[in-house]
Amino acid sequence: MTPTTHVTSDPDGAPASQPVNPPRAFSVFSAAELKTALKKMYLIRRFEEAAEEAYQRGLTYGTMHLSIGQEASAVGACLPLGPSDYITSTHRGHGHCIAKGADPKLMFAEFSGKETGYCHGRGGSMHIADVENGNLGANGIVAGGIPIAVGAALSIKKRGLPNVALSFFGDGAANEGAFHEALNIASIWKLPVIFVCENNKYAMSTSIERALSVKNVADRAVAYSMPGVIVDGNSVIDMADAVMAAMDRAHAGLGPTLIESKTYRLRGHSRSDRNRYRTREEIESWAARDPIGRFEGDLIAHGLATAADCIAIREAAEAEIAAAVQFSNDSPLPSVDHLLSDVYTPVEAKP
Repeated sequence: MTPTTHVTSDPDGAPASQPVNPPRAFSVFSAAELKTALKKMYLIRRFEEAAEEAYQRGLTYGTMHLSIGQEASAVGACLPLGPSDYITSTHRGHGHCIAKGADPKLMFAEFSGKETGYCHGRGGSMHIADVENGNLGANGIVAGGIPIAVGAALSIKKRGLPNVALSFFGDGAANEGAFHEALNIASIWKLPVIFVCENNKYAMSTSIERALSVKNVADRAVAYSMPGVIVDGNSVIDMADAVMAAMDRAHAGLGPTLIESKTYRLRGHSRSDRNRYRTREEIESWAARDPIGRFEGDLIAHGLATAADCIAIREAAEAEIAAAVQFSNDSPLPSVDHLLSDVYTPVEAKP
């Protein structure tokens, strides 16, 4: 039986259940790497804002799910990963994609349904994939990416590779059968997979307090004989430390870890969400814990960046997203002559 532990006090004020060691990430990553992490946070924030602006101007199709406020969870979790490590993502996956190293130009083109996008405009917001960087794709099916990550981890183990697969999913996905089946088989086979539940308190409009049978998603790890770790998801450093510990366990052949990242989305579930189930006070209280400003403060306090550095990083990210939007605007829509290309696998006619 493996008890739930806290890497640090979670955002709701739960005390640490064990002494907290000095953050490992500050000694593992260089100042340049941590500044790159800050830039990725700004890229995510500005990408989401630009996506929201494009939607409001009628320049995109369908809906979208923004992760404004959750930047630290994505960036911190991906910080220790290498190019050959895999991730699977969710319908709220723009941040994961950027955190894993995707090109915002190709992302925004995909978001806008353009031929130059990662999936040639066929995937759109909820199905962006960047396989070359180890991103096996976002997924519009709740919990759909969890068993895919288990399959990737099985492939890693069978090939004897020194890699891991990391699956992002939301608190609502923790109530799906795929979650339980995936954790069970990953534990039985001791697969090198890390399950990261981004608990933003609501599955669409349903509070976890009404839908979860336990206090924390991480409490469910004990049923599958793996560590359950609760992390302040608004801290890049805490997320990176938790993932590094999970990677150590996976590399040692000990199997998976369930990490619960307690975070918050400042926008609604999707563009049709009117936020009637949340109070203004709750949203404002989480906005005051802005993960980007917090990480800037961490870097400055540890002498890894100056205030001027942070301003320059922000401006560089804003310029990159502006260029991505322009690239998308200038890109062509897919030709109707190739409407079904890369959508269906052709079936060869039998002789």
